[in-house]
Amino acid sequence: MAPSAMNRWTASLSDAQPVPYWLEDPGKPRPQAALTGAETCDLLIVGGGYSGLWTALVAKERAPQRDVVLLEGREVGWAASGRNGGFCAASLTHGLSNGIARWPDEIHRLQELGTRNLDEIEAAIARYGIDCDFERTGEIDVATEEYQARELRDWYEELDRRGLADGMEFLDADAVREQVASPTFEAGLHDRRGVAMLHPAKLAWGLKRACLRLGVRVYEHTPALDLKPYGPGMAVRTPYGQVRARQVALGTNIFPSLVRRVRAYTVPVYDYALMTEPLTAGQLGSIGWKNRQGLGDSANQFHYFRLSADNRILWGGYDAVYPYGGRVRAEYDDRPETYAKLAGHFFGCFPQLEGVRFTHAWGGAIDTCSRFSAFFGTAHHGKVAYAAGYTGLGVGATRFGAEVMLDLLSGESTERTSLEMVRKKPLPFPPEPFAWTGIALTKWSLARADAHGGRRNLWLRTMDRLGLGFDS
Repeated sequence: MAPSAMNRWTASLSDAQPVPYWLEDPGKPRPQAALTGAETCDLLIVGGGYSGLWTALVAKERAPQRDVVLLEGREVGWAASGRNGGFCAASLTHGLSNGIARWPDEIHRLQELGTRNLDEIEAAIARYGIDCDFERTGEIDVATEEYQARELRDWYEELDRRGLADGMEFLDADAVREQVASPTFEAGLHDRRGVAMLHPAKLAWGLKRACLRLGVRVYEHTPALDLKPYGPGMAVRTPYGQVRARQVALGTNIFPSLVRRVRAYTVPVYDYALMTEPLTAGQLGSIGWKNRQGLGDSANQFHYFRLSADNRILWGGYDAVYPYGGRVRAEYDDRPETYAKLAGHFFGCFPQLEGVRFTHAWGGAIDTCSRFSAFFGTAHHGKVAYAAGYTGLGVGATRFGAEVMLDLLSGESTERTSLEMVRKKPLPFPPEPFAWTGIALTKWSLARADAHGGRRNLWLRTMDRLGLGFDS
């Protein structure tokens, strides 16, 4: 990379604020007061991201008389739920490839449940009047190398043979560039209905308002410090009080689980994104993008990108940074060396947008597990349920996870709880230094595969056979 090019690209970041664009919205609601004193309830939910919010909402929809309390350690939506790209996918399995590899006998059922889940999210947004810029645009996976184009075509043909290609279309280079004009695009696989775009923070805030209207008691700036049995139920201690509940649902995801044995199943991966200034009509015209689909490229180290409601481009991904020891710290949310790298990649994809500036640059932690998709379970003789491990695809799948947790707490067998995906867990990550060493070797191998026509080395092939992985 020539110094002059680096200077030109980094100059586009000179005004970028190191804060999530979504969380700076002027419509951000005031936080609810912290819990002081003692509370009792039927169902206590720990975590005020999508996982906890959907659990509270669905619990009240199922049983309006149920007394529900939700605790959030900081403010609703401040972590992953307010920092992501706003891709709300139907997939429950982190994509069809991962789903077919892990649950081939259930994949049609999982697809049906995922489609139904996305439809229910859309219906809930309409029912509660949640203004979150929801657009059922679909998504295009794009190939930026000839070998990726061949793989995309082969993959589309395999999906068609399996009866899983409904709503999908393979696009050659001309067809994909007609949708979005980048000289790097060689092909695309267009999923027309399986993904929606939305404003992630507005979704979290809208869910909070809906929960409050239904009678959920929400306490913010109230971290849950520990979880213990208390008589016939459970008790959670907070800095200024305590909640006693008949049942508890944990939606803490990347943060250390109050069920200690669950902690080994996830590691934090830091993901980063940029947001441009609003594009002018001329700039938008130079790249097309009339149908506003979400986009993601096909490399192992991939980018995801989409248009906001005011025609900014969010550009994220590529680096997936694992901090040694799996620590979650605020200082990891800002990484200038990754922002510079992403800016260079952005202008490589859209050279016609040279001169556009970035207004925001931020990062955040994703709860990754070794099978890339959520896992579920109970503790304390069925009085506690948990869901975690969404691996960057939780905007939609967390609602399904909420349904699963409530099913598990009910003790009844349902269509969801009978799934192998729900009944079995991923392999846990090893302790340090083995986790860091294995993840570093995997990241190096993935980058090497991208640079060598997608060829996976012995390490990656071994990880594939063991069902292990590392992804954001």
